Amino acid sequence: MTSRNFDLVSGMAIGGGARPVYLAGPCVVESRDFVVDVAGRVAEIAARHGVPLVFKASYDKANRSSESSFRGPGVDEGLAALAEVKKVTGLPVITDVHHPEQAAGAALVVDMLQVPAFLSRQTDLLHACGATGLPVNVKKGQFLAPEDMVNAVEKVRAAGNERVTLTERGTTFGYHNLVVDMRGLPVMRRFAPVIFDCTHSLQLPGGLGHSTGGAREFHPYLARAAAGAGVDGFFVEVHPDPPNALSDATTQLSFEEFDRLLGQLEAVSAVVREVAP
Repeated sequence: MTSRNFDLVSGMAIGGGARPVYLAGPCVVESRDFVVDVAGRVAEIAARHGVPLVFKASYDKANRSSESSFRGPGVDEGLAALAEVKKVTGLPVITDVHHPEQAAGAALVVDMLQVPAFLSRQTDLLHACGATGLPVNVKKGQFLAPEDMVNAVEKVRAAGNERVTLTERGTTFGYHNLVVDMRGLPVMRRFAPVIFDCTHSLQLPGGLGHSTGGAREFHPYLARAAAGAGVDGFFVEVHPDPPNALSDATTQLSFEEFDRLLGQLEAVSAVVREVAP
């Protein structure tokens, strides 16, 4: 089933059989220089493959496993860093918001807002993001069935905003584990364009006790399967040195892995568009 089509930014369509869009960048803004450098590297890789790219980074990770986990620079410094990314690279940017009162301020800087999975049922947050008029990407809660996400879509649209996407990032399977039910991708595409999260679907939540573990070696298999299911985009966290990343060190991809994965996903997606438009 084909999802509805709209522009994330001018000239960058998502859904309706359009070429997949990539949301890519590091998990969190580690510093201004860091995030600008990573954006430049990610943009070069995307340009080499000729794919549409929205740069992703969070200014705050409010749902870290432990008190000692790095959260990011916070709203003011983080948004300033993302503004610098846009100035230097010209890339559109997406970032997370965690509270309704953050939405309007973030919308002055970024081009797309993201609602984290744990907050995907928060009505006030979804309304506030929708009211900005920017595209809103809602990550499916690990605790929700795919068909439940129609409610999140309707909450954003209730604010007068039709530009909403959904992201699959795995479903809780017992303790410290996630699974991806590929049947959920076409189910959610009945409501909105669907993005597959190649990074967080590999998480083992709380698996390290003080932090989340991961099974990053499986990223190409799940991502290629999602491409085969005909998703409308891919979410990929990319870091220059994943083992030493300040967040999601067990699941982020290196530049080389991101480059290789793009080639694979573009090949699979092209075949899917040919045989199942």
